[in-house]
Amino acid sequence: AAAGPGGRGGRAPAVVALRLALLLGAALRSARATVYFQEQFLDGASWQKRWMNSEYKPDLGKFKLAAGKFYGDAVRDKGLQTSENSKFYAISSRFKPFSNKGKTLVIQYTVKHEQKIDCGGGYVKIFSSNLDQKNLSGDSHYYIMFGPDICGSETKKVHVILNYKNKPHPIKKPIRCKVDGYTHLYTLIIRPDQTYEVKIDNEMVASGNLEDDLDFLPPRKINDPTVRKPTDWDDRIQIDDPNDIKPEDWDEPEYIVDTSAEQPEDWDDAVNGEWHYPMVKNPLYRGEWKPRQIDNPNYRGVWPHPQIDNPNYSPDFSIYSYENISIIGLDIWQVRAGTIFDNFLITDDEVYAEDFGDETWGETKGPEKEMNIKQTEEEQERERVTEEKYFEQRFKKKLERKKESGNDRAVRNTVKKEEL
Repeated sequence: AAAGPGGRGGRAPAVVALRLALLLGAALRSARATVYFQEQFLDGASWQKRWMNSEYKPDLGKFKLAAGKFYGDAVRDKGLQTSENSKFYAISSRFKPFSNKGKTLVIQYTVKHEQKIDCGGGYVKIFSSNLDQKNLSGDSHYYIMFGPDICGSETKKVHVILNYKNKPHPIKKPIRCKVDGYTHLYTLIIRPDQTYEVKIDNEMVASGNLEDDLDFLPPRKINDPTVRKPTDWDDRIQIDDPNDIKPEDWDEPEYIVDTSAEQPEDWDDAVNGEWHYPMVKNPLYRGEWKPRQIDNPNYRGVWPHPQIDNPNYSPDFSIYSYENISIIGLDIWQVRAGTIFDNFLITDDEVYAEDFGDETWGETKGPEKEMNIKQTEEEQERERVTEEKYFEQRFKKKLERKKESGNDRAVRNTVKKEEL
C-alpha cells in the first residue's frame, strides 16, 4: 500500500539521523587519525618552501607544479611534475619525527605517467630525520621505498623495499603497476602485527606477512644436515632410451674443405702466406648425437629432505617499526619526463587514507579520463582533416598533370598531321 503523509514523516527523521550518524562517524575517524604528512600543492608556489631540492649533482632534473595536459580539476590535480628528459631527480620534504612502533603506518600518494613513460621511476622513499636533504641521492640510506617502476617491456612493477638492520629487503611477490597514462592511487599499509597490504586505486593487489614475503630473517626450518638421500632413490623423471642406438652414418665433421674453391689470381704467398682451401659448413653435419628420452620406470619423485628447527633463527616482532621517521623524498631517474606526483599522505589510519584517496583521486579520475578522451578525439579529427586535405591536393595535382599531358598529346598529334 502507498504510504501516507504520516509514513513519509516517520521516515524523514530516520534518514536525517542516519546522515548525522555517518557525518559523526567520519568526524570521529578524522579525530582518531594521526596525519604525519599531507601534501596536495593547493597553495601555489608555496610548495617550494616545504620541499628541498638536492644539490648532490649540478645537472639534476627540475620539478615544476603542473596538472598536465589533461586533468579532472585544474587546481586540485596540480602536483610535482618532472620536466627534463634523461635526468636524475632528487627532492624531499621534512615533517615532525615520529615512530610507528605499535601503530599502523600508511604511505599513500598518486602518480600520473601521462607521457606513458618508457623507462623511469615513480616511487617514493621514506627517511629518518638525520638525512642530509641537500645531498639526497641514490646512495642515501632510506627506511622504505614504495611505488611503481617502469623500464621497457620487462619491468612494470611496484616496489616494496623495507630496510632491516641497514640492509634493503625487497618483497618477493610480483606486483604489476598501472601503465595507461592516467592518475593512479598507490597505498602501502604496514601493521604492528607484521602484516602488510598494497593497494592500487583503493583496491588490494597484494598482502601477506612481512617475515614470510621479505627475507628479513633466516628460515624457521632447514634441511637436516645429518640425513642424506638414500643411494637407491631415483628422482630422474626421464632417462636415455637404452634401445636407441646411434646410426652408423651419424658422425660427420662440422666443417669440411671446399675443394671447389680456386686460388685468387692476385694471391701473393709472400704477402698473404701459403694459400689453402677454405673450410665450409658441412651440410651432412647433424650435431652431437643423443639418445631419445623416455619416462623413467623407477622414478620415485622428489626426495622429501627431513627438516629441523633452524638454530640460527630468532623471531623479531619489531621488523615493521622505525624510529624518527621524518622525511619523504623522490629520488628517481626518468628517460622521458612528464610524471606528476600528488596527494601525498602519511598517517596511522587506514580508513582515513581510503577516504582521503576517494576525496582526491576518486573525485577527479572520471573527469580526467573524459578530458583525455575528448582531446584524443579532437586530435584524431584534426589528423583526419589534414589527411583529407593532403589527398585532395594530391588528387588535384594528378588531374592537372593528366590535363597537361592530354594537351601535350593533342599538340603532338597536330604536328604529326601537318608533317604528313
